[in-house]
Amino acid sequence: MKIMNLLVIISALLFSGCAKKETDSMKTQTSLNDANGYEKATLAGGCFWCMEAAFDNLYGVKEVISGYSGGNKANPTYEDVCSGTTGYVEAIQIIFDPKIISYSEILDIYWKQFDPEDSSGSFYDRGSQYISVIYYNNQTQKAAAEKSKALLDKSGIFKLPIATKITEFTNFYPAEDYHQKYYKKSPARYNTYKKGSGREEFILGLWGDDKTDKYKKPPEEKLKKELTGVQYDVTQSCGTEQAFNNEYWDNKKEGIYVDVVSGEPLFSSSDKYDSGSGWPSFTKPIDPRYLVKQTDSSYNMTRVEVKSKFGGSHLGHLFNDGPESTGLRYCMNSAALKFIPKEKMKDEGYGSLLWIFNK
Repeated sequence: MKIMNLLVIISALLFSGCAKKETDSMKTQTSLNDANGYEKATLAGGCFWCMEAAFDNLYGVKEVISGYSGGNKANPTYEDVCSGTTGYVEAIQIIFDPKIISYSEILDIYWKQFDPEDSSGSFYDRGSQYISVIYYNNQTQKAAAEKSKALLDKSGIFKLPIATKITEFTNFYPAEDYHQKYYKKSPARYNTYKKGSGREEFILGLWGDDKTDKYKKPPEEKLKKELTGVQYDVTQSCGTEQAFNNEYWDNKKEGIYVDVVSGEPLFSSSDKYDSGSGWPSFTKPIDPRYLVKQTDSSYNMTRVEVKSKFGGSHLGHLFNDGPESTGLRYCMNSAALKFIPKEKMKDEGYGSLLWIFNK
């Protein structure tokens, strides 16, 4: 075994695989298949077909159900809700593992699925049954929703005030079976509806496309030429750099962190904090859809490995001993990241993300 690799393994074990508290975390850290401890998020953003599709394949999400929330009649039907007289709103209920994805991350995706300025419906669908609402289940969710809405309101992205309501959860009834996973059951009709309603154009025009091929992994020869030995070992061979001896663990400058391989935006300094681990740590990513999370059983530990979606780079691991705001700690390797200072983001092609820093 090479001396460098031996040092890396010793460093990983001494600091508990990217965590100063991993001895304790290992006892509570779960795999992606653990069915215990799931929470629920109930959100409305117009047509539930479109809302369901956005969350259905997220890592840490167990199930997404289309249904009706907030009304005053037991067991409402689709026809009842469509009448606009029952007080119900088309909504989705997301059952998720808070040890894998936080409620705050779910809200970050939620805002990118509809027009939150619209108080009278959603795109083609008009009426009270299609308004946007966040139904919080507890005070923690309420606080997260209010903070998220306030940030969006001040971001400058929208010209009008955010009209989305934040209301205490009262009820949720699943919609009829033919509505569930409609985007899979009738893809042609679903895609025609999403495009024809104006939702697709709105999302792409404002936020871009998360399926873009803008971020790509370079050929192997180029990677070996452009990456340092540590960068290559970490991103391509799931290596771990030494704690307190890496580029960004103590970086306090404003900016974003992108994949050193593909350039896809991953984390913001706004969500960075000092975990005491010796590695750069974040409470959440810029957009969870840019991350892949999978079970890692190396070194006789069960952890959640975090990789970039487009670059396929090993970034680090996810732990559930983070700050109260999300409960999560994304413990990353500096070698897998490239820091873009706030003042250089526009020139580097990340100007659309400057809203993150609007206080």
